[in-house]
Parts: sequence; C-alpha cells; structure tokens
Amino acid sequence: MMTVITETTLEPGREAEWDRAFQERLADARNQPGWHGLQLLIPLDAPNRRVVVGTWESRAAWEAWHATETFQRTRQPMNEADRTDGQERWFEVASSATATA
Repeated sequence: MMTVITETTLEPGREAEWDRAFQERLADARNQPGWHGLQLLIPLDAPNRRVVVGTWESRAAWEAWHATETFQRTRQPMNEADRTDGQERWFEVASSATATA
C-alpha cells in the first residue's frame, strides 16, 4: 500500500473553484480499483494551500485514476486555479489503523 501527499498553493479567490473540481475527483476515486482513502487538508494558517493525502494499493492504481475521464476533465479548472504545480511525495505504508464505529 502506498500513500501520496501532494501540496499546492492556489490563487487567492479561486479556492472554491479548485475545491469543487477536487470533489468531483474524490467522488470518482471512490470507484477506482486500488483506492483506499483520501483526505483534503487546508492548513489553518494558509487558506489558499491544499494538502491532498491519498492512499492506494499501488502507484499503478493511482496512475490509472489519473487517466480517467473525470480526472482529465477536472485538470483544466484545477490547473487554472493553481499557483504552483503540486509537489508529490510518495510513502510506503508501514502500518495503518482506522477508528471503528
């Protein structure tokens, strides 16, 4: 299992536009083979920053998601709102736990 963390800075005032497109991607990710989970983080001291934490069975599964129609369709609005290209960092998941209801 792999986790990828992507950090980006958005153009001030374009956060809602980027967030809407990201929510489309999240909805699509839920249906992708190899998807385990995803979080969108907004730092309290930087409302135009975004940190995406995604966990996938493999990097290949993540790359396959990037080739989907939804991902490609949302690329332009997200890129236009993005001040910097997202910087990705990959991690192998050594252990994982989630809360139970």
